[in-house]
Amino acid sequence: MDLRRTIFLFAFFMAALGVNAQKDIAVQYNTWYMYFGNHRLSDQFGLHTEYQWRRHEWVDTWQQSLMRVGLDYYVTENSMLTAGYGWIESFPYGEQPIAATFTEHRIWQQWVINQRVGRLYVNHRYRLEQRFLEQPATTDYVFRQRARYRLMAILPLGQRELKDHSFFLSAYAEPFISFGKGVGANILGQNRLYLALGYRISPQVNFQLGYLNQYIVKADGQRHERNHDLQVGLTYNLDLRR
Repeated sequence: MDLRRTIFLFAFFMAALGVNAQKDIAVQYNTWYMYFGNHRLSDQFGLHTEYQWRRHEWVDTWQQSLMRVGLDYYVTENSMLTAGYGWIESFPYGEQPIAATFTEHRIWQQWVINQRVGRLYVNHRYRLEQRFLEQPATTDYVFRQRARYRLMAILPLGQRELKDHSFFLSAYAEPFISFGKGVGANILGQNRLYLALGYRISPQVNFQLGYLNQYIVKADGQRHERNHDLQVGLTYNLDLRR
């Protein structure tokens, strides 16, 4: 399937998911401060590191703390498999707060494919997550599963190639689909749309300042959130090969 057909089908799927959106929508504003690093240990293996400090009402209160680590396996220079662990702490915030702060332990696997289409650098990310969610009232955990697909494109500004000390635009769309036992009233857990201005210092380092439109559907299928998120991101990849 060529890229244009993939984008068309993806856009159609995203529109179809939004048809049944309910009207009980809380509109909120947050800021996410993010660090990402894929550190190359050898030609085939690397280490994924990530931390996100998510704040509600710009910087006022906690929304979420998220940490991920993983082991990367480079199938080719344009294809990478990763498996890892995530520790997430979620906090009550906004107009539809959760009952209490809770911890999530997450196992995740993903496949990332990079390709070049004209001036665009295109990235496909397929991710599976197995989630162990704490129940604060009992301190027990429930198990949930979901799948995510992110289609991202990067466009260099003022030139055809992405070069050092230059700006670029980055955009992506990503739906979250729940499956398996305990899905509840809906399968669409989240939908994300993102646009950012980035600056590349080197192949290993770049900064991005962007906007994320995060649409969340709660487990009951009735309460929704539309979060307008300012994102400040640093990517710092180390190459530790000799």
